[in-house]
Amino acid sequence: MSSTQTEDARETRVVQKRRRRAVRIAEQASGGITSLIVKIALIAVIDALSLYALFVSMAQQQWVVFAVILVIAASINIIYFTRGWLPAKYLAPGLVFLLIFQVFVIGYTAYIAFTNYGTGHNSTKQDAVIGLVQSAQDRVPDSPAYDLTVLDQLGTYSFLVTAPDGTVSMGNDATPLHAVDGAEMSGGKAVGLSGYTALDFASILQHQDEIAKIAVQISDDPNDGALRTPDGSSAYLYVSTLVYDEAAGTMTDSTTNTVYTDTGVGAFTAENGEQLMPGWSIAVGTENFTKAFTEQSIRGPLISVTIWTFAFALLSVLTTFLLGLFLAIVFNDMRMKGRKFYRVLMILPYAFPGFLGALVWAGLLNRDFGFVNDVIFGGAEIPWLTNEWLAKISILWVNLWLGFPYMFLVCTGALQAIPEELTEAATVDGAKPFAIFRLIKFPLLLVTVAPLLISSFAFNFNNFNLIYMLTEGGPRDAAAGINVGATDILISMVYKVAFVGASRDYGLASAFSIIIFVVVAVISIISFKQTKALEDLN
Repeated sequence: MSSTQTEDARETRVVQKRRRRAVRIAEQASGGITSLIVKIALIAVIDALSLYALFVSMAQQQWVVFAVILVIAASINIIYFTRGWLPAKYLAPGLVFLLIFQVFVIGYTAYIAFTNYGTGHNSTKQDAVIGLVQSAQDRVPDSPAYDLTVLDQLGTYSFLVTAPDGTVSMGNDATPLHAVDGAEMSGGKAVGLSGYTALDFASILQHQDEIAKIAVQISDDPNDGALRTPDGSSAYLYVSTLVYDEAAGTMTDSTTNTVYTDTGVGAFTAENGEQLMPGWSIAVGTENFTKAFTEQSIRGPLISVTIWTFAFALLSVLTTFLLGLFLAIVFNDMRMKGRKFYRVLMILPYAFPGFLGALVWAGLLNRDFGFVNDVIFGGAEIPWLTNEWLAKISILWVNLWLGFPYMFLVCTGALQAIPEELTEAATVDGAKPFAIFRLIKFPLLLVTVAPLLISSFAFNFNNFNLIYMLTEGGPRDAAAGINVGATDILISMVYKVAFVGASRDYGLASAFSIIIFVVVAVISIISFKQTKALEDLN
C-alpha cells in the first residue's frame, strides 16, 4: 500500500472515530431518567392533542385531515421511541411546524380558492336545510305545553323535556330530542340529569336571549318541527313554512307554493333566480379565478390595485434605499463631527412599531385638526388622506419615514465593509470621488444589499399595516364590484373581501391570495437569479 493510501485510510479512521464519539456524546446528553420522563410527558401531550383532533376530524368526516394527523402522530411516536435516528429527532419538530404553519396554510388557502365559501355558503347542505327550516318557523296554535328544564354542560344549553304523556327526552341545537333514563323527577316533571347543571330562574333570566334562540328538533326530519321556549319553563312546538323534500332536493314555501331547487350552485334557487339563504359550500372549480379576470366590476379594480401595488413597492424600496444610502455616505465621512449622535437620531423612526407610526401620522395628517394642516399650512384643509393622489403621496412619505433607517443601517455596514485599500488605490490612479463610488463602492455595495432590496420589495408588496392604519385603503371606489379603495394594495384588498362588510367571499379572497403568492414567488426567483451576476464581483 502506498503512503498516500495509508494516509487516506488513517484520515478515514479518524473521521469515523469522531463521528462515533459525536453520536455517543449526543446519546449520552439525551439519556437519563429525567430526560426520558420529560420525553414521555411531551409525547403524551402530543398524543392527547392528536387523539382529540382525530375524533373531531372523524366527527366532521374530514378524512384527509384525519389521515394527515394520524400519519404525523404515528411518525413522531416512531421517531422518538426508536433508538438511533438522531437526525430525525432534531429535524422532526421543524418539519412538523413547517407542515402546519406553511404547507397546510398554503394548501388550505388553495382549497378554499376553488370553493364558494363565504357569507351564506359557510356550512354543509344539511346545516343549511336546518337553518332555513328553523328561520321560517311559526308556533303551532294548538301546540301542547311541554314541561322544560334548561340544562347546562360546559357552556352548552340543552332542553330536558317532559311531554304531556310523561315521556322524558333531551336535545339541543345540534342534537334532536331523544329519550333519556335516570332523570331526576319532581311533581311529574324532569328537573335534573346526572352530569348536567339545571339552571335556576336567575340563571335563565341572565341568559334568556341565548335560551330563546335555541330550537330543538323533534326528530331527525326538520319538517317535524322544533321546540322553543319563551320563558325557560315551558316549550312549544314550532313548524316551518319551508318544507324540505330530501328525495326531490327541493325546498317549498307553503305560504306561496314557491319551489326552490338545488341547482348545483350551493343554494336552493327558484325559477326566477331567487335564492334562499343560507346556502352551503361547494366546489366551484376555477370560477373564482375566472371571476377575478373576466368580470369587469372586479377585473378593473384588480388591475388598478395591482398597478398601484407594484408602484408602491418599487417606489418604497427606491426612496428608502436612496435616502438611506445618501445618509450612510454622509455620516460615513470621517470629517463629520458628532456622527454618533446623528446616527442615533436617524434610526429613531426604526424604533417605533410600524402600526404605531402609521397611527401617529394619521393624526398628524388629519384634514380638520392635524398638526400638518393647522401648524405648517396655517389652518388649511388639505385632504391628505381622503384625496386619491394626496393619499398615495402621504403613504409613500410615511413609508419613507418608517423605512429609511433600515436602509441607512444596512448601507452603513456595507460601506464600512469595503476595504479602504480599493479607494486609496483608485485615488492614486487619479479617479474622482464620484467615479470611485460609481465604479467601485456601489457595485460592491449591491453585492450585500441586493438580496435585502428584494426582501424589502416583498415586504412592501404585502405592507398591510401601513395601508390599513393610515387610510384603510380609502377613498372607496364606489363603482367597484368589491370592497376596494384607491390606496388599497393587493393584500388589503384581500382582507376587505374576506373580512369587511356584510358580504364576505372567502373563496374569492383565497383566489386573490394565490395570485399574490405566485406573483411574489416569480418576482423573487427572477430577482435572485439576476443578483447572482453580482457575486462575480467578489
